[in-house]
Parts: sequence; structure tokens; C-alpha cells
Amino acid sequence: MKIFTFGLAKVPVSKTIRALIDPPTSASVPGLIHAECMTAMKLGSPILSLGRMQLGQFAMFAEWDSEEAIEDFLMKTSLGQQLNAGWHLRMSFLRRWGSVREFADLPEDTGLCDPKAPVAAYTLARMRIPEVPRFIKWGKPVEELVRDHPETTLALAAIRYPRSVATFSVWNSQKAMTDMVQGHSQVDEPARHVNAMVERDRRNFHREFTTLRFKPLSEHGSWEGRSGFVPGI
Repeated sequence: MKIFTFGLAKVPVSKTIRALIDPPTSASVPGLIHAECMTAMKLGSPILSLGRMQLGQFAMFAEWDSEEAIEDFLMKTSLGQQLNAGWHLRMSFLRRWGSVREFADLPEDTGLCDPKAPVAAYTLARMRIPEVPRFIKWGKPVEELVRDHPETTLALAAIRYPRSVATFSVWNSQKAMTDMVQGHSQVDEPARHVNAMVERDRRNFHREFTTLRFKPLSEHGSWEGRSGFVPGI
């Protein structure tokens, strides 16, 4: 069974830059299908701020062919050992919306859905550079909505310049996440996500975009002094 991971770690800037330039691949890491290496960002932080430029905070989303491959990477590679000292979540795939080439082979829906179960969501976009100002205008309110939502236990963004932007969030339940997407949350300005999607449909911000939904399987380590982001795991 394919396993997905999302990991966060404090990594020396030199190692972060090396991983961004030359990320692990299926050719260099046995059992790895694809990895997205980025630097973490604080959702909703000012555009020109240290919250957006955290080279020492490394994020990696990856698809693997087995848990054994994950363990080997974490134990036997320099980058893996750095990530093993941080936090990561192992997940199984549930649903895909949209498409990015590297994950286009995933089915749109596995048919597995428990509205009350915790869920993790990963979005990945390849930006149209001229559309970045519009994306910031409409995307920042959505960042704040997700960051401040009472049903998220972890929410952050990540970036690899110049085109790749991602978000990762863990929710107490699938229903809470879908309510947010549809504008039904009991929060201030609940339609922020809906409004941004309307604007995206009017004129796309992205060359490619996908949202992937996952069932959390196991949680490892800690991030910024915290652990236990997934309820009941």
C-alpha cells in the first residue's frame, strides 16, 4: 500500500538549500515515488516578513511505496535523519481534486469517507507568475480562515520559489474541513474560501493545482514543542 508523509524539521539553511536544489528522487532513494521539498511559512503572515522566509524550517511531502522505505530514508540518509529529529505524519490516500502532474495517477476518490474522522489535507499549486498579486489578495484571507479555524490542529504553508506553493492542515473531522470549503463554518466571514474559488474559476491563478485528502495513520516526533496533532491517533 502506498504511504504518504508530511514532515517538518529545523534544518540548517545549507541543507535546506541543497534539498531545494537537488531534492530526493526515486532514483536516489529506494521506495520513494515523489517528494516535494519546501520551506515552511506561517499562514496569514505579512507578505514581506520572516514568517514567509523560514529557510531553517524545512517541509517535505512525499509518496512512498512502503513504510519500510520511509524507515530506511529516516535512518540511513542525512536529510532523513534531520526530518526524523522533527515531526512527521504518515497517511493513506482518500481523495484528489484537481491535478498536478506528479500526482495525477491518484484516483479522484477511493470511496472511503467517515465525516467524523480526523483528516489531513495537502494542497499543491504551480503558480502563474503574473497572477501572484491576485493570488496573494484572494489567498491571504483563506490562509487566515484556515489558520484561525477552531477545528484545525495544525495549519501551515510552504513554498519553493519561484512557482510551487503548498498548504498542509490537520482537521478534527472531515465534516469540519468540508464545511470550511463550502462556506458553512460557524466563524467570521465563512465564505472566504468560496469567494477565492469563484475568483480562481474566473481567471486561474495556477498552471496546475491539486488538493489531496488523507487519513492519518501514525504521528511521529514533535514540532515547535507540540505533538498529538491528530485526535485519537
